[in-house]
Amino acid sequence: MDLNICQWDRAVELARQLCDLGQVPAISFQLQRHGLVTPAMHFGTSKLHTDERPTDDTLFLIASLTKPMVAMAVMLLVERGELALNQRVATILPEFNEPSKRSITIRNLLTHTSGLPDMLPNNQELREQHASLNDFVNETIQTDLVFTPGRGAQYQSMGYALLGPIIESVSGRAYQQFLREELFEPLDMHNTWLGLTAELLPMKHMAEVRVPTVQQAGTDWNWNSDYWKQLGAPWGGGLSTAADLSKFCRWMLTQGKTQAGEQLLSAASVRISTTNRLHDYPLIAEVDRRTRGWGFGWRMNWLEHRGAFSDLLGPEVYGHWGATGTLFWIDPSTNSALVILSTEPMDREISPLVMLSNAITAAL
Repeated sequence: MDLNICQWDRAVELARQLCDLGQVPAISFQLQRHGLVTPAMHFGTSKLHTDERPTDDTLFLIASLTKPMVAMAVMLLVERGELALNQRVATILPEFNEPSKRSITIRNLLTHTSGLPDMLPNNQELREQHASLNDFVNETIQTDLVFTPGRGAQYQSMGYALLGPIIESVSGRAYQQFLREELFEPLDMHNTWLGLTAELLPMKHMAEVRVPTVQQAGTDWNWNSDYWKQLGAPWGGGLSTAADLSKFCRWMLTQGKTQAGEQLLSAASVRISTTNRLHDYPLIAEVDRRTRGWGFGWRMNWLEHRGAFSDLLGPEVYGHWGATGTLFWIDPSTNSALVILSTEPMDREISPLVMLSNAITAAL
């Protein structure tokens, strides 16, 4: 791969320093360009308060990087003629028929324009009770909207909670099974999971997240708990590696083609999913449509926001952040993509991963 070697070495050293100084417990990243990939780079310790190092097979809790994968599974159903983007959710989930929610469509769920909240008011209580995905869905059906559907854009994990049962209703398969059979296996993502089985759980090497204060007492329900690793939440329960997520990004860069040359998703679906769809909503404030765009599951690079993917990338770049300290972005103009996985959760300050992303981007 044609890289600025001096700048690449600076980026590698920055990742090492972030871990050595304790700012981030563990980091794993991989860069690709024009179909060539760097080795996956690993730093820090995968288990807190130990010297256990992450490896190529270490699973990271990827949090909301799960959302684009679920969104692309929905797009598989759309282009097979089994779903329509402007189809009302209530036509698939009849219980979702309360008057204020009746107009919510699949498109609204994918673009964060449904008016549903990010997290339920009783999110922690549900996790303390080891609630099932059905419990979260039922609570989402009952919860109040934040705004009228289609008149605003606000991050809504609970919109993605509904996409799980929608995929199941349409495909006739558990949504985790659908993604494994229709997405992960064709893309050779054999180390990506939406909920580990009890049998697999002790067999997998997983990186331990430095959980925020609000979760520290919840050892049986926080991000590091067996409960969360097995739940497989469609809004943020995925587990994966940098190498597997690089394959997913490569699939998007090749306009839906697998490594074997199969057109798994059409180029038309990739294009519409990865461009700013907020322009489709005339009642959303112009400033939000212009500067804080969403595709279908993918977020555009918000340059004026602390969560920009990189200060050196343009607004056409798309990707996603994960609350556990994960990030990937894809730049079609340079045919490049970066995956960074860490175990330092995001907070209200700029993540050190932005600085690392800047340093890696500068090597291109």
